[in-house]
Amino acid sequence: MQLREGVQPAGLSAIRIPFAPGEYGGVSLTEDQKRRLALARWIANPKNPLTARVMVNRIWQHHFGEGLVSTPSDFGVNGAQPSHPQLLDWLAAEFMEHGWSIKYLQKLILESATYRQSSAMKVKEYAVDAGGRLLWRFPPRRVEAEVIRDSILQVSGKLDTRMSGPGFGFFEPNENYVRVYTPRQEWPRETFRRMIYGTVVRQRVDGVFGAFDCPDAGQIAPKRTSSVTPLQALNLLNSSFVMLQAREFAERLKRETGDDPELQAQRAFELAFQRSSDSDEKSASAKLIRDSGVVLFCRAILNANEFVYTFG
Repeated sequence: MQLREGVQPAGLSAIRIPFAPGEYGGVSLTEDQKRRLALARWIANPKNPLTARVMVNRIWQHHFGEGLVSTPSDFGVNGAQPSHPQLLDWLAAEFMEHGWSIKYLQKLILESATYRQSSAMKVKEYAVDAGGRLLWRFPPRRVEAEVIRDSILQVSGKLDTRMSGPGFGFFEPNENYVRVYTPRQEWPRETFRRMIYGTVVRQRVDGVFGAFDCPDAGQIAPKRTSSVTPLQALNLLNSSFVMLQAREFAERLKRETGDDPELQAQRAFELAFQRSSDSDEKSASAKLIRDSGVVLFCRAILNANEFVYTFG
């Protein structure tokens, strides 16, 4: 409780970057604002490549499933070494030189030959680098839970794309004095918004898509795990949400193509896989529709690897 001398704003001495409070656009700032501005300038200083390297690595991780540095929150001595250090430095420099534009960086990565590689197996490369860290092919990986759910709503034609506003709950409403989290079994129209608008409950995950490695909301999650479990397959095949959307998907196919099984199959491939079906796929799909109905066919489409995984 004994007052001592005031502590002035300053950066870490180990990082020799200027840390200078001052004005902003000719406007005088309060002492607290000066400190915040100085910190922001220090973090984003062109002479400080660390911030750009971390951001670039996070964006790379989003597209490839693994960052150039596999420990996204630790670039220090206890973290992993970058798999491609020169590439990481170059991307960080490009990012800063183009005004820290995330859009520019995304375009740069997505148009690269590395990103546009095939996911096909190569025996010689696999023998040297089974984990694919050297990026000799595009790594096939399952997309995140949010992408799966939103994609299901998109192909069924029920995705509510409105922005902002109140969110929705993944659990049944109740009036108990102690909150009970019972997963929904019925899905009214207001729950068809993008999953980002779903109310997140700490230590409770959505009963359907929580199985797809959604992080615990009570902990930081710089990188998600990617598991393959029987519960994921069961939820994606038999949950009330997927059953409802399979019926909606089937109704959409009937509205847009009529009762022709081959046309229904063709349209389903276009909506779910963004491509046309080949002759064998169309023939097999039409037979499934004739034998078991279009709803079962739609459930099969929503459970296909091509729908829940990304491939090059």
